[in-house]
Amino acid sequence: METKIRLARFGAKKKPFYRIVVASLSSARDGKFLEVIGHYDPAKGIEKATVNKDKAAFWMKRGAKPSDVVRQILKNAAA
Repeated sequence: METKIRLARFGAKKKPFYRIVVASLSSARDGKFLEVIGHYDPAKGIEKATVNKDKAAFWMKRGAKPSDVVRQILKNAAA
């Protein structure tokens, strides 16, 4: 099963916030996911995103590939 680390949209209309989740490639954007590893609020910016680095590293070792936005968030969290 191929997995991806991506954003799942939550929040009200025109006020989104996102959970950083590990999901199967076949699941929908807001569908089933394996684990929540962080949160991202675009109103606050990438700098304020929270990520559990241990869980992210664990899933990446198992072959999960981050999306483009999540890759930027993880890069910023490592700095």
